[in-house]
Amino acid sequence: MAIQPLDDRIVVKAVEADVKSSGGILLPDSAQEKPQRGIVVAVGAGARNDSGVRVALTVAVGDEVIYGKYAGNEIKWDGEEYKILRESEVLAQIQ
Repeated sequence: MAIQPLDDRIVVKAVEADVKSSGGILLPDSAQEKPQRGIVVAVGAGARNDSGVRVALTVAVGDEVIYGKYAGNEIKWDGEEYKILRESEVLAQIQ
């Protein structure tokens, strides 16, 4: 990937939200919720601790994660939408 996040940041490609309700009704764009799940596509080198030593990230490229609804910054790159988050904004990893 051409985007290399810095320090403890990660780049996530959002997993598409459901376009149908559980009852089978198609939802318009305005009624769909923002996705809160995504696949990690790039990770930074890790933040530095008080001693100046880099602390490795716990998430890796290819991991599926859950993040807060308003976490991070949305960007567009080569026609695709991504989010840049700090690792601390990730709520959980999906196994």
